[in-house]
Amino acid sequence: MKLDLPELKDGEIYAGAIINPDGTGNHIVMLDGELADSEWDDAIAWAKEQGGDLPSRVEQALLFDKLKDRFKEKTYWSSEQHASDSDSAWFQHFYTGDQTNWYKADLLQARAVRRVSI
Repeated sequence: MKLDLPELKDGEIYAGAIINPDGTGNHIVMLDGELADSEWDDAIAWAKEQGGDLPSRVEQALLFDKLKDRFKEKTYWSSEQHASDSDSAWFQHFYTGDQTNWYKADLLQARAVRRVSI
């Protein structure tokens, strides 16, 4: 299957596509800019202001694989809250590649993505 790539705005970087088991999928586009030292709720709001969202854990794995060099060697919030701990959310470490959860009140980095349906 040939995928038509989405148009990119200034500063955006195409990360790749994620295809779900049901056949639906999205192109993942990383938006320009980065938020430093932010609590999770503030990072969510910032990403919305940028016209996107924080990436999911799967999308962060794609960003680590394809665009690791565009990130500082720090931890970045994902959009996913921990299922059994409402005070925690998941993050991706862009040095080690680890994904784990941490307290939402901690100060981590954030990058925003937008999704374009395939």
